[in-house]
Amino acid sequence: PIRNLLRTPKFLEYVNDGAFRGSVEIKSPADDHTRLSIRIVPYGEHQHLLLAQDVTERHRLERVRKDFVANVSHELRTPLTVISGFIENLRHDESGCAERWERALGLMGQQSARMQRIVEDLLLLASLEGTQGLTPRETVEVREMLEEIVEECEAMDSADGVPRLSLSAEPVRVLGNIHQLRSAFTNLVTNAIKYTPAGGSISVRWFTDARGGVLEVTDTGEGVAAEHLPRLTERFYRVDAGRSREKGGTGLGLAIVKHVLQNHGARLEMESEVGKGSCFRCVFPDCRLAPVAPVPARADASNIPGT
Repeated sequence: PIRNLLRTPKFLEYVNDGAFRGSVEIKSPADDHTRLSIRIVPYGEHQHLLLAQDVTERHRLERVRKDFVANVSHELRTPLTVISGFIENLRHDESGCAERWERALGLMGQQSARMQRIVEDLLLLASLEGTQGLTPRETVEVREMLEEIVEECEAMDSADGVPRLSLSAEPVRVLGNIHQLRSAFTNLVTNAIKYTPAGGSISVRWFTDARGGVLEVTDTGEGVAAEHLPRLTERFYRVDAGRSREKGGTGLGLAIVKHVLQNHGARLEMESEVGKGSCFRCVFPDCRLAPVAPVPARADASNIPGT
């Protein structure tokens, strides 16, 4: 039996699942420094074919890329903080210099703030990639988290106003990382706000069905053409680069959402139609849902001695 030859937990989980979706990467049983990508496919009647590919070099290059992005982002953090601090001081200078350079300092402040958001998002992505498969299983009260996110978004200061937000959430909890989930859910709601006009509406729903736990964020905003949907979770991919920058987007929000969901064994579903709006769903499997704590029964006074 193949399970007796390869005892790696990831491979055993892949085989025991029986669906053989995609492939699995493991260390070679013959050499710890070699990485193998293994895929099992149907082959003939009641048979399966195991394909193993050496992906050591690809894995090394991917690790170099991740380290490079993380290191560069970390190194940019300090100088950006210094630059932003000096710009802020100059803008509040009462000597008259700030008045002459008001427009230039304003633009510099906007761009430095945008670069800081990009750096923070890149560092978060690097952290998510580094902890893949190691996500803790804390009990997360999703309904309370969504109530806080919606309340914060409703208080956003926007010149164009904030669209109407509605929330419907079941008392179902998730096993996972509260900080990662909050980041992903916040990204989905704020994205909907950015691309929905003030007269529009956004619906946030958390419920369970046959698929498991589902977070659904639906808006009546601009919508996205079908050809762009498969690429929305790529880093820095924008349907309209100029408009996205104008709204303060970094192009990393949905990439963060995708990685958070992968870390939780969940998936992202997207539907959109230009001019009608979009719907983004986070679908969590049943194994990631925590049982709802039973409500304590009220004591019956007739059963209490002395009453």
